[in-house]
Amino acid sequence: MDIVKKPLRLLFILAGFLSLGLGIIGIVLPVIPTTPLLLLASYCFMRGSKKFEAWFKESRLYKKHLEGFVKKREMTLKQKLSVLLFADCMIAIPFIMTDSWILRAGLAAVVLYKYYYFFTKIKTIE
Repeated sequence: MDIVKKPLRLLFILAGFLSLGLGIIGIVLPVIPTTPLLLLASYCFMRGSKKFEAWFKESRLYKKHLEGFVKKREMTLKQKLSVLLFADCMIAIPFIMTDSWILRAGLAAVVLYKYYYFFTKIKTIE
Protein backbone atom coordinates (compact mmCIF):
# COMPACT_ATOMS: atom_id res chain seq x y z
CA MET A 1 0.00 0.00 0.00
CA ASP A 2 2.83 2.43 0.84
CA ILE A 3 4.36 1.70 -2.57
CA VAL A 4 1.31 3.29 -4.20
CA LYS A 5 0.94 6.17 -1.74
CA LYS A 6 4.42 7.62 -2.15
CA PRO A 7 4.28 8.17 -5.96
CA LEU A 8 0.74 9.50 -5.63
CA ARG A 9 1.83 11.98 -2.97
CA LEU A 10 4.73 13.03 -5.19
CA LEU A 11 2.28 13.63 -8.06
CA PHE A 12 0.14 15.79 -5.80
CA ILE A 13 3.19 17.83 -4.76
CA LEU A 14 4.25 18.29 -8.39
CA ALA A 15 0.70 19.27 -9.37
CA GLY A 16 0.68 21.71 -6.44
CA PHE A 17 3.83 23.44 -7.64
CA LEU A 18 2.56 23.51 -11.24
CA SER A 19 -0.72 25.08 -10.11
CA LEU A 20 1.16 27.50 -7.88
CA GLY A 21 3.40 28.56 -10.76
CA LEU A 22 0.46 29.08 -13.11
CA GLY A 23 -1.41 30.96 -10.36
CA ILE A 24 1.55 33.30 -9.89
CA ILE A 25 1.67 33.91 -13.65
CA GLY A 26 -2.07 34.63 -13.44
CA ILE A 27 -1.39 37.53 -11.08
CA VAL A 28 0.37 39.30 -13.95
CA LEU A 29 -1.61 37.91 -16.91
CA PRO A 30 -5.35 38.49 -16.48
CA VAL A 31 -6.14 35.64 -18.91
CA ILE A 32 -5.00 33.03 -16.39
CA PRO A 33 -7.25 32.72 -13.32
CA THR A 34 -5.23 33.12 -10.13
CA THR A 35 -7.71 32.09 -7.45
CA PRO A 36 -8.81 28.69 -8.84
CA LEU A 37 -5.21 27.71 -9.54
CA LEU A 38 -4.13 28.66 -6.04
CA LEU A 39 -7.08 26.71 -4.62
CA LEU A 40 -5.94 23.72 -6.66
CA ALA A 41 -2.37 24.18 -5.37
CA SER A 42 -3.66 24.27 -1.80
CA TYR A 43 -5.65 21.06 -2.36
CA CYS A 44 -2.68 19.31 -3.98
CA PHE A 45 -0.31 20.33 -1.19
CA MET A 46 -2.87 19.15 1.38
CA ARG A 47 -3.03 15.73 -0.30
CA GLY A 48 0.70 15.53 -0.96
CA SER A 49 2.54 16.81 2.10
CA LYS A 50 1.69 18.38 5.43
CA LYS A 51 4.98 20.28 5.27
CA PHE A 52 4.20 21.88 1.88
CA GLU A 53 0.62 22.55 2.98
CA ALA A 54 1.84 24.41 6.07
CA TRP A 55 4.44 26.31 4.01
CA PHE A 56 1.85 27.37 1.42
CA LYS A 57 -0.70 28.47 4.02
CA GLU A 58 1.92 30.69 5.67
CA SER A 59 2.87 32.38 2.38
CA ARG A 60 1.82 35.94 1.54
CA LEU A 61 0.30 34.62 -1.68
CA TYR A 62 -2.11 32.36 0.20
CA LYS A 63 -2.97 35.02 2.75
CA LYS A 64 -3.66 37.64 0.08
CA HIS A 65 -5.61 35.55 -2.42
CA LEU A 66 -7.21 32.64 -0.53
CA GLU A 67 -7.32 33.07 3.22
CA GLY A 68 -10.47 35.22 3.20
CA PHE A 69 -12.29 32.76 0.99
CA VAL A 70 -11.22 29.70 2.96
CA LYS A 71 -11.88 31.14 6.42
CA LYS A 72 -14.74 33.61 5.90
CA ARG A 73 -16.23 32.63 2.51
CA GLU A 74 -15.50 36.05 1.06
CA MET A 75 -13.86 37.25 -2.17
CA THR A 76 -13.29 40.52 -3.95
CA LEU A 77 -15.42 41.27 -6.99
CA LYS A 78 -12.33 40.92 -9.16
CA GLN A 79 -11.62 37.44 -7.76
CA LYS A 80 -15.22 36.37 -8.30
CA LEU A 81 -15.29 37.60 -11.87
CA SER A 82 -11.94 35.97 -12.61
CA VAL A 83 -13.20 32.58 -11.43
CA LEU A 84 -16.60 32.94 -13.08
CA LEU A 85 -15.33 34.13 -16.45
CA PHE A 86 -12.67 31.44 -16.65
CA ALA A 87 -15.27 28.80 -15.85
CA ASP A 88 -17.61 30.33 -18.45
CA CYS A 89 -14.89 29.97 -21.10
CA MET A 90 -14.44 26.32 -20.18
CA ILE A 91 -18.21 25.71 -20.26
CA ALA A 92 -18.54 27.55 -23.59
CA ILE A 93 -16.40 24.95 -25.38
CA PRO A 94 -18.81 22.00 -24.99
CA PHE A 95 -21.77 24.40 -25.33
CA ILE A 96 -20.57 25.46 -28.79
CA MET A 97 -19.44 22.00 -29.86
CA THR A 98 -22.64 20.12 -29.07
CA ASP A 99 -25.88 19.97 -31.01
CA SER A 100 -27.81 18.53 -28.07
CA TRP A 101 -30.25 21.05 -26.66
CA ILE A 102 -30.49 19.00 -23.46
CA LEU A 103 -26.74 19.31 -22.87
CA ARG A 104 -26.86 23.01 -23.70
CA ALA A 105 -29.73 23.53 -21.26
CA GLY A 106 -27.77 21.65 -18.58
CA LEU A 107 -24.67 23.77 -19.19
CA ALA A 108 -26.75 26.96 -19.09
CA ALA A 109 -28.25 25.82 -15.78
CA VAL A 110 -24.75 25.24 -14.39
CA VAL A 111 -23.70 28.76 -15.42
CA LEU A 112 -26.79 30.33 -13.85
CA TYR A 113 -26.36 28.38 -10.62
CA LYS A 114 -22.67 29.31 -10.50
CA TYR A 115 -23.51 33.03 -10.63
CA TYR A 116 -26.32 32.60 -8.11
CA TYR A 117 -23.97 30.80 -5.71
CA PHE A 118 -21.08 33.25 -6.05
CA PHE A 119 -23.23 36.33 -5.52
CA THR A 120 -25.53 35.02 -2.80
CA LYS A 121 -23.41 32.57 -0.79
CA ILE A 122 -19.95 34.18 -1.00
CA LYS A 123 -19.62 37.64 0.51
CA THR A 124 -18.14 40.37 -1.74
CA ILE A 125 -15.47 42.49 -0.05
CA GLU A 126 -13.46 45.53 -1.13
